[in-house]
Amino acid sequence: MPRIPARPRSFWDDAVVYQLYVRSFADSDGDGVGDLGGVIGRLGHIAALGADAIWLNPCYPSPQADHGYDIADYHAVNPEYGTLETFDRLVAEAHARGLRVLMDLVPNHCSERHPWFTAALAAGPGSPERARFVFRDGRGDEPPNNWRSVFGGPAWTRVTEPDGTPGQWYLHLFAREQPDFDWRHPEVLAYFDDVLRFWFDRGVDGFRIDVCHGLVKDAALRDWPGDGYNAHSWNQPGVHEIFRRWHALAAGYGPERDLLLVGEVWVPDPADLDHYLRPDELHQAFSFDLLVQPWDARALRAAVERTTARTTATGAPAAWTLANHDVHRTVTRYGITRPEPAPASNDAFAALLRPRGEVDVELGQRRARAALLLLLALPGSVFLYQGEELGLPEVLDLPAEARQDPVFHRTGGREQGRDGCRVPLPWTADAPAFGFGTGVPWLPQPEWFGRYAVDVQEADEASVLHFSRRAIQARRHLGLGAPGPVEWLDPGDDAVLAFRRGQLVCAVNTGSTAFTAPAAWGAAVVSSAGNSSGGNSGVAGDSAAWFLPAR
Repeated sequence: MPRIPARPRSFWDDAVVYQLYVRSFADSDGDGVGDLGGVIGRLGHIAALGADAIWLNPCYPSPQADHGYDIADYHAVNPEYGTLETFDRLVAEAHARGLRVLMDLVPNHCSERHPWFTAALAAGPGSPERARFVFRDGRGDEPPNNWRSVFGGPAWTRVTEPDGTPGQWYLHLFAREQPDFDWRHPEVLAYFDDVLRFWFDRGVDGFRIDVCHGLVKDAALRDWPGDGYNAHSWNQPGVHEIFRRWHALAAGYGPERDLLLVGEVWVPDPADLDHYLRPDELHQAFSFDLLVQPWDARALRAAVERTTARTTATGAPAAWTLANHDVHRTVTRYGITRPEPAPASNDAFAALLRPRGEVDVELGQRRARAALLLLLALPGSVFLYQGEELGLPEVLDLPAEARQDPVFHRTGGREQGRDGCRVPLPWTADAPAFGFGTGVPWLPQPEWFGRYAVDVQEADEASVLHFSRRAIQARRHLGLGAPGPVEWLDPGDDAVLAFRRGQLVCAVNTGSTAFTAPAAWGAAVVSSAGNSSGGNSGVAGDSAAWFLPAR
């Protein structure tokens, strides 16, 4: 039976959440690295966009082997980004603007420099310190099993024991510098209870939880036969006990705090998401199914149908997104005109997009604007990655010596990695570093970034920035994010998907030929193509429009 949640309205039912890759958002101290002070100084930009919340990518102390996803201390702020006092000021100023604050929680692994792991290395085999991680003896000189790292290469690294001899191996499903915790150990459970309480007590409104599906591994650490998704390392039943524990912890703060747990869950079958969204587990999980679809009406509709079916079955509002810090930007993905086949992959990044081929940026811009209207018309919350409101393309031509993503280095450059969507944002076209800061940015910005700068777009009413603001404002005015059915319509054109939300009709034309909307839909009140939409009844190729009947 479908679950109808018996709870008051929560902010995440229909929120627009702005994802902040802090390192690349704004630099307030001139060291070339974005920081919390930069975020505070640019909160007005986020509020003007119409967002309801911000999500901070990891801002904890970290050696930056994976730019913050290797955490050395879960109870502090990276000195490059500020202090706990700076963080407290950010929370206060965000709340004063009506913005909730979400943090990134990285519970699958920590940094090799975390005190627990350095103690484990020093203590030796069989010690209580090593029991907090997945240490095992090898098979002779070979790793304990055949598992592969998401970032390329084996998922095991052998340590040198305190006596100088080759010793045990430790598991790292990601980089060598990111040892995996053993979530069957009670001290790990208790430690993260404390981490959640520490930040909730500082006013944080929730967490985006990294790699939800990976915390618990197959108890016997059996080999996985063949390539593809390793079901022995992902999506094990034991993860659900952890999320029930965290749900109860968050609920203990009372309904007035309205705390959110939203999961990053990559599973081969979207139906598996149901298990993470039971009433006493996660409040939401990202709907990546839509993100990985091609620009095709039938594929997009099928992904929306699968997600809305999940929403009906679980009662958990959808968390829609088309971009984040791990995938190529929407403009570039949708602008591929001659796709090249991706290389074979045997890890979880097979689910992520690594677009290859020629890119038509103008085409990608049109499609990305249309896709935003599709996203904003759906029930649930919408997560927007920084720079998407500017229509930024991916930076594809970063020199090899500038790239820092371990994906690039561990695959010998076969995979470009994620640096191209993490290049610092352009704020002012004629300023040094395009207004990002006074120092040299940690990743180089291309010359063409200037035409996407915020000040340039502020001066142009037809810009992607103004379009994004208008669309988000219209979404709120029309109540499109609120729970409710998606009623599919037959537009009579296979290149067009159309659905009704209340009185409003959203039509997305993925073809190249203009589509004439039925008169019964009414007039176009928002169009991604502006004046080129063909009038009140037209939807140009590679565009979208919202229609309302006359009152």
